[in-house]
Amino acid sequence: MRLDTYLSPAALTPTALAGAVVAVIDVLRASTTIAAALEAGARAVIPFLETEDAVRTARQFDKGEVLLAGERQMRPIDGFDLGNSPGEFTAARVQGRTVLLTTTNGTRALHAAHDAQAVLVASFANATATLGPLAAALDRGQRVAFVCAAHDGRFSLEDATLAGRLAEALAARVPDVATDDATRTCRLLHARYGDDTARLFAEAEHGRALADAGYADDLAACGAIDAHPIVCRYRDHVILGSPAPATLGAAADR
Repeated sequence: MRLDTYLSPAALTPTALAGAVVAVIDVLRASTTIAAALEAGARAVIPFLETEDAVRTARQFDKGEVLLAGERQMRPIDGFDLGNSPGEFTAARVQGRTVLLTTTNGTRALHAAHDAQAVLVASFANATATLGPLAAALDRGQRVAFVCAAHDGRFSLEDATLAGRLAEALAARVPDVATDDATRTCRLLHARYGDDTARLFAEAEHGRALADAGYADDLAACGAIDAHPIVCRYRDHVILGSPAPATLGAAADR
């Protein structure tokens, strides 16, 4: 059993994730937005690398079936229905509809994880829900890996800290799991910040940039631990959600 962390998609080699169960992390904001959308009743979220690809795919659906959503350099994309703010993805907007999402960092990280055996989308908002399938994978003897989306290709403090939170919980369940140095570093970051996501975001470069750009409400949403108790699974280029079992928290802490 092994647990590894990749602090940026750029750290991945062509076969790095082969056979692994992977959690892709983009705390600010794609992972949180995906969890919010799926818990609010979106039928699915489909991630895209490019704006043009999302627009082209939207034309294949009947009007009203899909929503175009996303951002470039934090700002909503002109002509899209939604940006990348979790609070926008309410049941009134997204229930029963498919969200076509493209973001600067998160959707690229998801595409980079395509060769993994299974891919989950992790945020503080669905952290405990995500632990269930990760712990089950370790119990089966499978390798688990975290892929941090990073921020414009650079190390992201908030993504690494969430990786540390997940790693700490998994190590408590499977004490003899082998880890790499990146995972050990992430656990140290979790020890520093714990549940204080406000402090984390205030010290993180991307958190400060979002605050300066007027997205303080997004920071609050992204820091709300377990606000969206839903498991987000990415398979065949589509992300689907399923409610976390009621006993998941206790199981993950064993």
